[in-house]
Amino acid sequence: MRHRPYEEQLREVRPHPDDLHGPHWNHPPEPADVDPAVLGALLRRHGWQRRGGAPGRYGRWTPPGPGNTGTSLLVPESRAFPDSDDLLGEALTALVRSGTPAAREVLVGLAVPSDEIRWWRDVPSGPADTASWTVEEQLRTAARQTLLAGALATRARAGYYGARHKRAAAALLESVLVGSAEGGRGLAAFVPVGTGRPLAVRLHQALYAAREAIDYQRATGGMDAFDGAVEAGVSRELTDALVTLVRGTEGARISVEWAPGAGVPDDCAATTEPVEFSPGDLPVLREAGARYLREEPSVAVRVTGTVVRMRRSDPRGEGAVRLRVIAGAEVPYVRLTLDEEDYRIAGQAHLVGLPVRVHGRLESRGGFRRLSGASGVVPVQVEEADRDRLLKSLQENLDFFEEACHGDDCD
Repeated sequence: MRHRPYEEQLREVRPHPDDLHGPHWNHPPEPADVDPAVLGALLRRHGWQRRGGAPGRYGRWTPPGPGNTGTSLLVPESRAFPDSDDLLGEALTALVRSGTPAAREVLVGLAVPSDEIRWWRDVPSGPADTASWTVEEQLRTAARQTLLAGALATRARAGYYGARHKRAAAALLESVLVGSAEGGRGLAAFVPVGTGRPLAVRLHQALYAAREAIDYQRATGGMDAFDGAVEAGVSRELTDALVTLVRGTEGARISVEWAPGAGVPDDCAATTEPVEFSPGDLPVLREAGARYLREEPSVAVRVTGTVVRMRRSDPRGEGAVRLRVIAGAEVPYVRLTLDEEDYRIAGQAHLVGLPVRVHGRLESRGGFRRLSGASGVVPVQVEEADRDRLLKSLQENLDFFEEACHGDDCD
């Protein structure tokens, strides 16, 4: 069985900490660490209703849902109220014991100050408000693709990224928390302000730019607005994510809401309505994605990498090589074809544990995984410790050297 290299796989976004019985959620946050204004803002955001209380002192909040039959909370409006710590402690304990999604999401917002990204899909529900496996999986896939597109746009602006910047973008998603899907119709992601605000800002701007470009195309028939939308973060990766989100629905929406205690980012609105997309947008999104793929240019690069695979059909002549990239391109691996002399140099460098440097053009066709016109292969000197590590890696992978390649490995 063959597997794609780990670096080429898209890492899953971290799951939401739904289990409040786990060690992290057995105890509420300390009242001294909670700003009453932030708690009130989070309660309102997650559907809690303020129903009375002493104005200027505290408010009584009831949970969302029909009848609002759950336990109400008394939340001080500020720390000027004498019993504020006692009320906050009681409210936080009640949230932990509640176990409802509305309570859990408030606790997450308090524990990890986060911008919240939400997706909604208008799809028919099944018995007892359930969703089929494929419907819920499609929602999660679309959300993951959307977050990845936003993360890629924080690294560079491009109409099509392919394999470029994937590792850095996936690393940015490591701290994102994702909630449970609501019957396949809704999903929330919590993006920590400290590490992920650039992602939330870029995605916010890209969604509005995509909506405006779609409206322009549907009004005029022209695709020009998608060219300018690249600077706002729109890409083929984002249009593909939106197609996945909208396909099979009567409509879909995405919103970005800012962490209450962190302030509103520059150039962003304080209150934002969800950005809506409909099935009528699908032809435009598909056309834009194809346009981005077609027009993204190849890039001249000088790549340094280690040889991980070599193949040629005859004892002499040109051969195919696969490099694990160390520097020079934001991709994990590249494939290239070398003439006989460069192939020999690459093989000798591989045998003694040295990386090589090579010039060429990183081709957009195939996702920026192929180097065309490769030439000028030279070994690169490395520190002794790095050389030992490379030699050890070679010894552990001798079975792959000169192995015939299949599928995507060397074609």
